Amino acid sequence: MRVASRVALRYSELKTSHPCSETSQSLNIRTLTLLFLLAAVAIVVHGYHPFVEDAEIYVPGIKKLLNPALYPYNTGFFASHASRTFFPNVIAWSVRVTHFPLEWVLLLWHFACVLGLLAGCWQLARICFGTARAAWGGALLVASVLTIPVAGTALYIMDQYVNPRSFSTAAVVWILLAVIRRRFISAALISLVTILIHPLMAVFTVVFAVILVGYELRSSPSNYMPALAIVPVALFPPVTSAYRQVLDSHSYFFILQWQWYECLGLIGPLVILWLLGRMAMRKQLLILNSLCASSVIFSAIFFVVTLAITVPPQFARLAELQPMRSLQLIYILLFAISGGALAEYLLRDEVWRWLVLLSPLSVGMFYAQRQLFPDTHHLELPGRNPANQWVETFIWIRANTPLNAYFALDPDHMRLSGEDQHGCRAIAERSMLADRVKDSGAVSMFPALAGTWLEQVSDENGWSRFGAEDFWRLQAKYGVDWVVIPQPGVRGLDCPFHNSTLAVCRVRNQPQNPRTQ
Repeated sequence: MRVASRVALRYSELKTSHPCSETSQSLNIRTLTLLFLLAAVAIVVHGYHPFVEDAEIYVPGIKKLLNPALYPYNTGFFASHASRTFFPNVIAWSVRVTHFPLEWVLLLWHFACVLGLLAGCWQLARICFGTARAAWGGALLVASVLTIPVAGTALYIMDQYVNPRSFSTAAVVWILLAVIRRRFISAALISLVTILIHPLMAVFTVVFAVILVGYELRSSPSNYMPALAIVPVALFPPVTSAYRQVLDSHSYFFILQWQWYECLGLIGPLVILWLLGRMAMRKQLLILNSLCASSVIFSAIFFVVTLAITVPPQFARLAELQPMRSLQLIYILLFAISGGALAEYLLRDEVWRWLVLLSPLSVGMFYAQRQLFPDTHHLELPGRNPANQWVETFIWIRANTPLNAYFALDPDHMRLSGEDQHGCRAIAERSMLADRVKDSGAVSMFPALAGTWLEQVSDENGWSRFGAEDFWRLQAKYGVDWVVIPQPGVRGLDCPFHNSTLAVCRVRNQPQNPRTQ
């Protein structure tokens, strides 16, 4: 009861001392309309690619729920993720309720998540600085850098497609807003929903909220760090040789393997937040000071956890926790708060200053995305004809091969020039042998898949030199009956589809005398 009273008293002091009233912090129709337009512009700047990167893991789980006949083989590489989150269920439910095509539902949810994030950042900056000008500074700066890399974590603030992190990224700001406003029941409910969608990111946010409350109570970090340090090591399996190969291919798991510029991406934001916290103390911006100080404490805790995982070899089994992904929350706060500070103390009401800051940022982010997906439309909108030869191939497969077709293709195809990281399973809707790119990511989170993954990718080694005999070997061992191969194809295979880059070929039963083919 004493702790609860102190929390209530402290937050009452913060609320009454803040220059911005609760009513003025609410989002009105005009503000929501402008944020709606800002979200649309942000997507235009950063691009939209619904089936790239991690969508290869999450979209098949959605499609499997909508049509259980899909993916009869090798489902573990996406079903393991799908079984740990309600994200596929939410998207599939949305399709069934609205009767919209899946591609439109994915786009609408992506837009909703971007809008939710920007609206949350608008409110956060307004609470911190007390003015609408600062609120717009926070929202605009976050919108300008949505796809900026988060240090060495292989994350963006917001991906170019909807996935579980899209929900958690939007939700974390609202959880912190609820805590700041001492609406702890609301914070708990949003946290619970977020845990069901993305448990790891939700845990980071809950830890931050605990630190924020602890800082407001002026309690020492040593009072709550032991609780945060409890990790059930026994629940994590030993590191096998196959799993070690996967870990070694994901250097971002281990901070000692980061490049110098990635380390700068860790240290720089903390220095900026510390300086902003000092400024907040001088200007009596109590909430801003609490957020900045909590950010530094939060980062220090997870930095120590990361070192504990990286240095002792026996703790490599904990790498799948990826504690440095906590930096995503720090980056959101960094840009929301920095945008508010820039608007309040530098940009003010001078339009040209806003343009000088935001225009180069937006153009630079647009250019970076075009370099990342150079052979693909910047906006892969529903119904738009693909510009990418690989996507064209995957769409043909979806329309012209049996649901139970089992495919093999270059295990490194998502890294190849011209492929632009598009997922075969996500677009083609067919089973396939494991690849080295996204399936290794699934293995990093679910080590039980490591043996199967290593066996399959080993059998695909030397793909560029494969002949008909190699494909017959895959058919005999795994039941593969279709392959995607580069032009000009392979003698002895029937290839009903081809474009300038690829051919889709059947793998029929091996003839008695292959030399006669």
